[in-house]
Amino acid sequence: MRLTKDVIQKLLDLNEGFAKTTDFADRNFKQTNHYLIKGGKLLIRSTGKTSWADSRFDNNTIADIDQTRRFLRKVIDELKTEGIK
Repeated sequence: MRLTKDVIQKLLDLNEGFAKTTDFADRNFKQTNHYLIKGGKLLIRSTGKTSWADSRFDNNTIADIDQTRRFLRKVIDELKTEGIK
């Protein structure tokens, strides 16, 4: 399936409420990403910490088209895709 802007929007609309959490850990760095499809957009909440004492972070963003495309490619098997070509 080719993820054009129209196809991406249809997938987002069809999968309202879909949530996924991913974790990443490396030396002196931990990050958890919470993804949520809501209102036709992909919302990302990133939480984590680095090795610095005051390095905790908690960021909320709305994914741009490229971030959304990458996310959808990774989870396409978990999404509803009926009627989308």
